[in-house]
Amino acid sequence: MSRLFYLGFSMLLVISIVLSGCSSGGDKKVNSNGNSEASNGTNKAQEMTFWTFQGLHIDFFEDANKRWNEANPDRPIKLKLESFPYDDMHNNLLLALQSGVGAPDIVDIEVNRFPNFLQGDIQLEPLNDIIEPEIDSFVKSRFEVYGKDGQYYGAPTHVGASVAFYNKEIFEEAGVSPDDIKTYDDFIEIGKVIKSKTGKPMLPIFTNGFWEFYPMISQKDSDFFNSKGEVTLDNKKNEEVLQYLYDLIYKHDIGVLAPGGHHEDEEFFAFMNDGGAASLIMPSWYASRFVSYMPDLAGKMVIKPMPAWKEGGNRSAGMGGTGTAVTNQAKDVELAKEFLAFAKLSKESNIKIYELLGFDPPRHDVWDSPELREPNEFTAYFGDGLFDMLMGIKDEINPLNITKLTPMTRDLIETNVLHNTLREKTQTPAEALKQAADELRSR
Repeated sequence: MSRLFYLGFSMLLVISIVLSGCSSGGDKKVNSNGNSEASNGTNKAQEMTFWTFQGLHIDFFEDANKRWNEANPDRPIKLKLESFPYDDMHNNLLLALQSGVGAPDIVDIEVNRFPNFLQGDIQLEPLNDIIEPEIDSFVKSRFEVYGKDGQYYGAPTHVGASVAFYNKEIFEEAGVSPDDIKTYDDFIEIGKVIKSKTGKPMLPIFTNGFWEFYPMISQKDSDFFNSKGEVTLDNKKNEEVLQYLYDLIYKHDIGVLAPGGHHEDEEFFAFMNDGGAASLIMPSWYASRFVSYMPDLAGKMVIKPMPAWKEGGNRSAGMGGTGTAVTNQAKDVELAKEFLAFAKLSKESNIKIYELLGFDPPRHDVWDSPELREPNEFTAYFGDGLFDMLMGIKDEINPLNITKLTPMTRDLIETNVLHNTLREKTQTPAEALKQAADELRSR
């Protein structure tokens, strides 16, 4: 009896958590495509649910749903799209998959959380049948981070080249140019000029997000793990990068702790929108956040390659990513996979990735397409030549070593390492990195 009670209670708990997440307000965004029924009304649309942690992806999939129904009037889809806060979505998804109830048909899973869903009895559907026919046209490494044992479980969203965002208005006020920044030493010297002439800090530094620290160590040919999956978080190169960030704030006085601590925090959006800092180092997908949440900077921001650690060094890093997956709870697995191929793997969809999201599409055979040079909301905001700049740094991107410990590593960096060294100053970079690395090695 106790076992039956436990199973029943667990099931009710999972369902209540999922429903609670679905009914919460604030950060959640829900949309349904009202044009999902076939125009002649004779074909009933297959209903599908889609979850994401990034509300900006909703418009992309709404567009894909509309295009699918126009191209397939005999097999229409009614896609219910829902966006939840990052942690809530990933946690609820894991619970739903483990319990066997409540999971969506299709779901976005962030790259650093993806390993959590590749453990034990995998509850995601292999996508090799839709990926392998197209993979030669893609940056293959963007599939490998969503794979295991020769199976691919996620369709990528972008290459994710990291860049430097510069406020040209602040630079002009100081009488300097972003084009004069070639190395991180240049970054410091020009930052000092900007601080003295304008009073503005050069760089806001996150303590609850690792999207500055991670690309900067990748530029040094480093990572959290080596190619064998062994922990290398506490290596000398990573220590040097963390010390550099510390020195920007406390030695050179040109760095500032980012308000809100996180790149998606409303306090940080407001800070940047008000011209709070002269630059920002982030993956290029962050351009969509500028356009959506920092409207007052339109026409003031330019995107350039990252500074290199030395002349001729890498000026970018491939960071972040979203793998869109089909769960084994999908009502029609084959239709869901076919729709996913249409929405994320086709040439047209990869052009849409740039047009609607401003991302560098992972399908390389569209990079020469004229559509990627046409004006859009992103060129209106940042200026012309955006995509050509991204293509100019695509060969300066190192692969990432994603392991089952990657989710825990991100948590340790964001909750302990960056916080303790940069905000609280209770540990040196070497101490904080070693403590985190030792914890990972004990797992």
